[in-house]
Amino acid sequence: VQLQASGGGLVQAGGSLRLSCAASGRTFSSYKMGWFRQAPGKEREFVGWSGISTYYADSVKGRFTISRDNAKNTVYLQMNSLKPEDTAIYYCAAKLGIPTTASRAYDYWGQGTQVTVSS
Repeated sequence: VQLQASGGGLVQAGGSLRLSCAASGRTFSSYKMGWFRQAPGKEREFVGWSGISTYYADSVKGRFTISRDNAKNTVYLQMNSLKPEDTAIYYCAAKLGIPTTASRAYDYWGQGTQVTVSS
C-alpha cells in the first residue's frame, strides 16, 4: 500500500483544514487507517484511527473527525477549531488487524503534510 497525504497549509487559530490520504491498492477497505502528527522537537503522537469505528486522542476529540471513502481509497481528517498547538507534520498510516494508537504497529506511511496554525 502506498499512501499520499495532502491538504496541509497555514490557517489561523479557530480555522479548519481537511487532510486527505489517498491509498493505492485494491484492498483499502481492509486496512485500519491512523493519523499521527509530529511537532518540531517532539515525538510523533497519535491523533486518531479509523476502522469499523473511530477513536481519537483526547487532545483532538470533539474537534477532529476521521472519515473514509473506500470507493476512492481515501481517508480524511477534518480538523476544526484549530489551535497553535496543532501545528505539526501530519502523517497517515495503514495497518491490517486491530487498530492501535501505537505508531510502531503501522506498516505503511504517507510522506506527511505540514499544518501550521497561527495565533
